[in-house]
Amino acid sequence: MQHALVTSNPTFLAYVVTSIVLCLNLLGLWVASGAVRARGGVAINPEDGARYGVCVSELDPPSVARYLRVHRNAEATTYPFLLLGLVYVLAGGSVWIAAPIFALFVMARLAHSIVYLRGIQPWRTIAFATSLMATMTLMLAILYVFMRA
Repeated sequence: MQHALVTSNPTFLAYVVTSIVLCLNLLGLWVASGAVRARGGVAINPEDGARYGVCVSELDPPSVARYLRVHRNAEATTYPFLLLGLVYVLAGGSVWIAAPIFALFVMARLAHSIVYLRGIQPWRTIAFATSLMATMTLMLAILYVFMRA
């Protein structure tokens, strides 16, 4: 019964794909920050320093700090978008509205992660602004669904 409900709702399917890709981006950034830290031979926690025989430092190296900033920025934009996306799906929003908004947000966030890691301006700002516009458009779409009801 639940399977039929999920597969018969294309808006929910678009949301599922969006959620998976955005979560993979977050997890990838998180794992990458640990890998960069390990390659740098620095640990933040004393037990990790002892375990791996590396220096313990209160501060992350600049390369690790950049990954963590990218991850933090992705979190700050992804969580609200996913929450709003779920509201839109539950409100019965159209896939014809959701899919382009979801796709634009995903592309903007993936681009933002890449250009932020590489330090490329103005593309970092453009990607961020694009994801912000997609989020605001989703808010308007939610309001439209509820105003029509």
